[in-house]
Amino acid sequence: MSASMYVPSFTMKQRVTLMVNKYELIATNPDGSDGPLLALAQQKRMAFKEQVTFYRDDTKAQVVFSFKARKAIDLGSGYDVLDADGQPIGWFKKEFGKSLLRSSWQLSAPGIDTDGTERNPTIAIVRRVWDFVPFIGEIPLPFIFHFDFAERGTGKPVLSVERKLSVRDRYHITVQDERLDFRVAAAMTVALDALQSR
Repeated sequence: MSASMYVPSFTMKQRVTLMVNKYELIATNPDGSDGPLLALAQQKRMAFKEQVTFYRDDTKAQVVFSFKARKAIDLGSGYDVLDADGQPIGWFKKEFGKSLLRSSWQLSAPGIDTDGTERNPTIAIVRRVWDFVPFIGEIPLPFIFHFDFAERGTGKPVLSVERKLSVRDRYHITVQDERLDFRVAAAMTVALDALQSR
């Protein structure tokens, strides 16, 4: 059974500003070009880790969905994805123990539980080394990295998030499982960019 808001493919773009994180979620047309804007999030960086709200457009007149930390003090407790009315439609959580060498996440939605892992272990290690080298780690380096989420137990592909090489962060998202709601997939994608320690 398909999710109520199933989108098989979309792009996430990040607008770089001094004080605000801004993400645009854009549908992908059948020919691969950018389609209409699906949602956008704009939030002050200091508040980004606890809650992110997605709107229909720049006017912020209509909320589409959001995600919120279960515990503001303990961000490792996970995040709930909420619909426009504040009802839960999924959740995700970083697995810190497994993420020492390769970032790993749990992602769940109605009828589906997944595990997500950084695809390339070499890039994962290089990113961590880069962060620990004095002074060099302060230089932003646009690593290309991919995450694959598979259904727990069956290994069936559910979601792929691929970061493209560009000046601004740009990701291509493929949702292989029709049970995964666009809003849950989009929240997870923003979290991969904004929340994980690189």
